[in-house]
Amino acid sequence: MIDSLTRRHGPSRPAPLLAFLAFIALALGFAGPAQAQLQLRIGGGSFQPLPIAVADFGGDPSLGGLLSGVVTNNLRRSGYFAPLDKGRFPENPPFDAAPNFEKWRATGVQGLVTGRVVRDGGGRLKVEFRLWDVTSGQQMIGQQYATDPANARRAGHLISDQVYTKITGLGPWFDSRIAFVDETGPKENRRKRLMVMDQDGANVRAITSGEMSIVAPRYSPSTQEIAFMAQAAGHQPRVQVINLETGSRQAFGSVDSMSASPRFSPDGRRLVMSVQSGGNADIVTMDLASKAQKPITSGLAIDTSPTYSPDGSQIAFESDRGGSQQVYVMGADGSNPHRITFGTGSASQPAWSPRGDLIAYTRQRNGGFAICVAKTDGTGERVLTEGFHNESPSFSPNGQYVVFFRDPGGQGGGKLYMVDITGKVEQPVPTPAYASDPTWSPLLAGR
Repeated sequence: MIDSLTRRHGPSRPAPLLAFLAFIALALGFAGPAQAQLQLRIGGGSFQPLPIAVADFGGDPSLGGLLSGVVTNNLRRSGYFAPLDKGRFPENPPFDAAPNFEKWRATGVQGLVTGRVVRDGGGRLKVEFRLWDVTSGQQMIGQQYATDPANARRAGHLISDQVYTKITGLGPWFDSRIAFVDETGPKENRRKRLMVMDQDGANVRAITSGEMSIVAPRYSPSTQEIAFMAQAAGHQPRVQVINLETGSRQAFGSVDSMSASPRFSPDGRRLVMSVQSGGNADIVTMDLASKAQKPITSGLAIDTSPTYSPDGSQIAFESDRGGSQQVYVMGADGSNPHRITFGTGSASQPAWSPRGDLIAYTRQRNGGFAICVAKTDGTGERVLTEGFHNESPSFSPNGQYVVFFRDPGGQGGGKLYMVDITGKVEQPVPTPAYASDPTWSPLLAGR
């Protein structure tokens, strides 16, 4: 079977922010169909990362190490794999023949990734990989990609997703990006720019120049757009939407009132946001084509940080209508609002999992900030991480990880981290400077 996958990537202006890419994926067979059963079960007190080896890809020496390094780093950062140090490799395994499984079993690894990358006559890359079950001696996956050399790292992310998904049974997430607020300068006068990077911190690029202070960006689930709140000196903050492909920007809301906390509907056709009027703030939906607005909450309260459920039928939001900031859920038309967070402290900044099963939020209590998840009815709350200052959760495309920022206080600034929904895996997410307000993109393969 041949699958044509449309990809997008982001060079800087004046060229379009996103250029068209294409991958051709072909299944590779080896010695008949595989019957391997290598699996990793996530969760439980006895969970241990799965030992795996990622061999240097053969073929082009300038790219083989790059690709295997991307795959190794991705699998290690997931927290679910323990890649073997290359110094312990018993052989440099061939690609077109079966590895020496007896030697690999002696190292303790259960999975082995081999690969090859070559350039064709036109300069394009052919990237191939195989995933082996070392215990059974069988191939689990064999795949080939054809792409431009500029997309070598993307190929590494696609391979990582194949390996991760096959072994864990969870959805892919490595072929994605994170947008965030880059913060530079003194703490009392930070320059806050919108930036986008690959989920592993590579290919960082600035989307705004710093002429306005940027807060709370959020990716569209279905279009090449990011919504955020922007404020120029002497003006009210307003919601803006930037098209990552063209660089065009639009401002929404009235110049006389503050609009904040924008989120896209699942189909990307509407925004839901908070609009301040006097001392109150209400949740408003806006049709992006017609610019028509419709308030869906009203009253003497501050309602903000709305987020759609993946099917678009419900909205979670933050409100102080009960006396303190808590998370509520209502119908997408504003019907039946009901509180779902209780217990000690306040709860804010809800983010709905793309799987639809959990809502993440920030809980403030006892002088600290925790990143929590709970079922959509508020039951089963779990603290994923807790400390002095943790904020702004956003789910990975597969709903298995949450990215957030942590600020240690003082004259320093925030840094990005990710934690899995079991709370057992926590990893830093590298950024060039201080960073805050992360938002995870959908998978690039579907864009």
